[in-house]
Amino acid sequence: MHALSRLKTAIDSAFVEMPLLRIGGVVTEVSPTYCRVSGLSPFLRLGERVSFHDGARTAIGEVMRIDEEGATVKPFEARMTFGIGTQAWRAGPVSLAPLPAWKGRVINAVGEPVDGLGPLAHGEKAVPVDAEPPKAMTRARVQRPLVTGVKAIDIFTPICEGQRIGIFAGSGVGKSTLLSMLAHADSFDTVVVALVGERGREVREFLEGALAANRSRSVTVVATGDEGPMMRRLAPLSAMAIAEYFRDRGDSVLLIVDSVTRYAHAARDVALAAGEPAVARGYAPSVFSDLPKLLERAGPGAEGTGAITGIFAVLIDGDDHNDPVADAIRGTLDGHVVLDRAIADQGRYPAINLLGSISRLANLAWKPEQRELVRNLRTLISRFEDTRDLRLMGGYQAGADPEIDRAVAMVPRIYEALRQDPGHPPAKDAFADLAALLRPQAQPAGDSFTQARQG
Repeated sequence: MHALSRLKTAIDSAFVEMPLLRIGGVVTEVSPTYCRVSGLSPFLRLGERVSFHDGARTAIGEVMRIDEEGATVKPFEARMTFGIGTQAWRAGPVSLAPLPAWKGRVINAVGEPVDGLGPLAHGEKAVPVDAEPPKAMTRARVQRPLVTGVKAIDIFTPICEGQRIGIFAGSGVGKSTLLSMLAHADSFDTVVVALVGERGREVREFLEGALAANRSRSVTVVATGDEGPMMRRLAPLSAMAIAEYFRDRGDSVLLIVDSVTRYAHAARDVALAAGEPAVARGYAPSVFSDLPKLLERAGPGAEGTGAITGIFAVLIDGDDHNDPVADAIRGTLDGHVVLDRAIADQGRYPAINLLGSISRLANLAWKPEQRELVRNLRTLISRFEDTRDLRLMGGYQAGADPEIDRAVAMVPRIYEALRQDPGHPPAKDAFADLAALLRPQAQPAGDSFTQARQG
């Protein structure tokens, strides 16, 4: 029966790729960003592909709108290069057929290899790139804390397996560098990376630098900034589908998407081409429904399967953290790490704003004594930052407030203890490292730092 089941799957896949009956139409209108196809409207569904043939070349597009006169199709290429009268054929929905052999490979958004390592093998079962998230009551609970190796995160915003967290930063603040440090984590069976809208030169830098240690167990999906919005919109969906495949095999998967903002930009371009109105800073309504559909697919799978731990980079346009896309993403995720330009200007990396960052699942990772320690550290840092201007102007005299004096003595050393460059080895026990750096001048043996380390 197993052999018959595999044969049926192979035949079904063959019919999708090479159907016995082909349904076609013609291009009747061409614009720089989309085209109109007549003759296919009764047979198409939103999200399906259409292939174009002019005798010499073949290209594909996605159906964005359907009416009685025809269908609006947006090509996956950066711009429409076919003319009126070009043949168009129904090609079915976008899907991938991952295999474990995909580990170590680099592919584009439609699943084609771009690493020069030869053809890519395909599995027997195709998976849709726009699958539904697991049902809420069938999902396993998040329980196991993870060690990322980044001290500031492991102490102040710890991450658990199956959590979804965002890295919020403006341009040039160290977002990609922090992601590269997180990619070194060895707590996962599989790593899936989506590089969306990145500069072309940064792809090899990331693969051969940040991802080098985990390259053999990673799958990378690339859609650079020069590619069309359809490819940039599809890349995170393809990466998520691949991550779901490995999750369903029981793997603990780390999914890194850099960045979700560029996915939203691409989704905006597609929506506007389909005729949607712009409602919030140029974004169409569908963008704000597409974002949670993507983000909710990460997380723990059904009982008995694995989990997808999602780390999503969010590029803050103009350093405005109230940007509608950033606000929508922040409300969906299980926590956020905020990178601050002022901290980066001080040369303190990673430039994490410890007071502005939060992990909603931190209580699952902290032991009671660690939770109390972090609360005390946050209080000290808050007092130090709140009185910074007052102290710089000479308006505060030492001895006037013991808590401020303690903050002035300890917070600079805390900042120094959390400083970490990409070349440094990952921290195995961040609390122990912090206690070791603070104990000589700060507290006697048996203090809260020692208790947290021993806990």
